[in-house]
Amino acid sequence: MMILPEQVVAVPANIGGAQITLQTTIYKPPGAGPFPVLFMNHGKDGGDAHLQKRATFPVISQEFVKRGYAVVIPMRMGFAGSGGTYVNSHCEAKDNGEQQANSLFFAMQYVMKQPWADQDHVILAGQSHGGLTAIAAGSHEIHGVRGIINFAGGVNSRSHCDWQGALVDAFKQWGATTKVPSIWFYGANDTHFGPQLASEMYQAYTSSGGKAQLVAYGPFKKDAHGMSASPDGVSVWWPDTERFLKSVGMPTEVKTKD
Repeated sequence: MMILPEQVVAVPANIGGAQITLQTTIYKPPGAGPFPVLFMNHGKDGGDAHLQKRATFPVISQEFVKRGYAVVIPMRMGFAGSGGTYVNSHCEAKDNGEQQANSLFFAMQYVMKQPWADQDHVILAGQSHGGLTAIAAGSHEIHGVRGIINFAGGVNSRSHCDWQGALVDAFKQWGATTKVPSIWFYGANDTHFGPQLASEMYQAYTSSGGKAQLVAYGPFKKDAHGMSASPDGVSVWWPDTERFLKSVGMPTEVKTKD
């Protein structure tokens, strides 16, 4: 893998009246740009969100940077080096997703003012809790956003509540207000969001008007939930992602070799 030049910035945000900064990682190709931008959103590890490591998504970042994209990975409120406190509302998926999207919006406002960012060519993506974040954010009309990539998106709760039903309902509501298309990847042996739940979320989203393609691939290693983080996962997600990106007018040609 090529070594990507890394920049970590503190993005100012005002969330719920609190002035905080969001620890945000940026990878850019060589040159001045403007580059199409991929906003990649992280999941949530168990335990204290502040103890979570800063996300870098080396596999996904590499695939996009070599195709000329800037990749921006904001740590949301309460995670890693970002300020504030993570709000654990896992039983209320819609509210949780909107809260997570708030952090992403501040990162987007900051990035889209930079001269290296192409304001008309933006993709929102995320894995697990970050996939939920991307879908929630994409339900708002944001200039330049052309599509959403959802890698095993969702949020689950260990408490006694119908978190699956809450997820399905949240996706139904987001589908009703989302104008841009999305592509979803859920594997057969995902330990968090299995095929039945993925199918129910997809049906809810598309039946309310959301435009989405579900890629329900088979089992991946011991747990498909981590597929997008594995170098072996690229052959699973890239071919369909390439077709999706082309369909929404985003570049796919390799510009710099590994």
